[in-house]
Amino acid sequence: MGFKPIPAAAALALTLLIWFVIPVPQGVSPDAWHLLALFVGIIAGIIGKAMPIGAMAVLGITLVALTGVTNDKAADATKDALSSLNNSLIWMIGIAIIISRGLLKTGLGMRIGYLLISLFGKRTLGVGYSLALADLVIGPVTPSNTARGGAIVHPIMKSIALSFDSDPEKGTEGKIGKYLSLVNFHANVITCLIFITATAPNPLVVELVAKATNSQIQLSWGTWFLAMIVPGLIAMLLMPPVLYFLYPPEIKQTPDATALAKEKLKEMGAMKRDEKMMFGIFVILLLLWAGIPEMLAGVKVDAAATTFLGLSLCLLSGVLTWDDALKEKSAWDTIVWFAALVMMANFLNKLGLIGWLSESMQSGIAHLGLGWEAGCALLMLAYLYAHYVFASGTAHVTAMFGAFYGAGLALGAPPMLFALMMAAATGIMMSLTHYATGSAPVIYGSNYVNMGEWWKAGFIMSVIEILIFATAGILWWKALGYW
Repeated sequence: MGFKPIPAAAALALTLLIWFVIPVPQGVSPDAWHLLALFVGIIAGIIGKAMPIGAMAVLGITLVALTGVTNDKAADATKDALSSLNNSLIWMIGIAIIISRGLLKTGLGMRIGYLLISLFGKRTLGVGYSLALADLVIGPVTPSNTARGGAIVHPIMKSIALSFDSDPEKGTEGKIGKYLSLVNFHANVITCLIFITATAPNPLVVELVAKATNSQIQLSWGTWFLAMIVPGLIAMLLMPPVLYFLYPPEIKQTPDATALAKEKLKEMGAMKRDEKMMFGIFVILLLLWAGIPEMLAGVKVDAAATTFLGLSLCLLSGVLTWDDALKEKSAWDTIVWFAALVMMANFLNKLGLIGWLSESMQSGIAHLGLGWEAGCALLMLAYLYAHYVFASGTAHVTAMFGAFYGAGLALGAPPMLFALMMAAATGIMMSLTHYATGSAPVIYGSNYVNMGEWWKAGFIMSVIEILIFATAGILWWKALGYW
């Protein structure tokens, strides 16, 4: 059987309930309501893991094409169902995942991590900052935060913990491993806040903001980075000492960590040709994404075209082979599910359902007598903490972002300000649970931190990050003229 019966049955029941039982509300077209039924069913299937997310996405494309909810003509309905496959943002994130394979294949990601620890790892707090900096440095070219936090930084963190005999199987996780695991995870989350290309849901946020504002607000890579770098760096600087206070490690001095890192670097030897090539490609991507050529010479290169250039350079230089690209299943999987969810969200907007939901929420908040400031704060908090019931950032963004953002606009919020608030919330929500994002189960699964400790740290960090963005973030955005 290709699906799990219980979550599949629940998803089907929700679809049929909305389609056939719940009356179509006044002001909503039947097609919009029926598409909502399909959408809710697909999201429920993703949350319940009835099938892998890519398989659920294919099912969603199929149902939109067959039911004709977007177009009465069969051929046009199929075109609608496949329409998002020509979306440049979707290809940008998929291709960037393939490029990030080069960090693993060449060993450059590991080298960066061990180099930082060799420099700053004499104290436990310094090791924590080194892990955070390693995640931050490789963040721009690793849209899979699971790969970054789980496959690159986590093995480094674990090898350091074990070198100090901090092993959950021996009951010695409190020596240093518990603290480093939490830093490993929360650095991964904060990096997701800073770069569009650091996690898959971010480009979806960009797409939904553009759709809601008729492309008046288009968050480029540089705009996002400039907006998030100051509050993001403040959060990154505060995170290691906060976790140090919450879960103080038994070992405070770690001279052996620098020795271990130096030994690992010695084993790796001098930078090899492929590492140097990967580093050069990494720098080119950062310069182009940040818009440096446009600033200096008036030459603008599209962000998606930059990503394709990066992959082309990887292939031409031999850093990656086409077989490597084909084997990067997560990239092709991301392109498929991203396309399906963006397509359904787009047509829910075109058919007027997102506008109707937004107006309904706006009306409800207006009855509370709140201004746009308090109303938008309420919307943002509800959106963020709803992530306790989501195991996928993408599913959460797809299900809720459009309507909540639209409601904020209807309340009178400055479009750019509220877009950045909701974008920040999309990153912060990943800190909450041990299933909140892909890197969480990998790091949690090493058993250094129990569930209660993980959830406590996640909630406290979410509150601190909200306060940082609500103060320094908003002031920074005002200084930039973003609102």
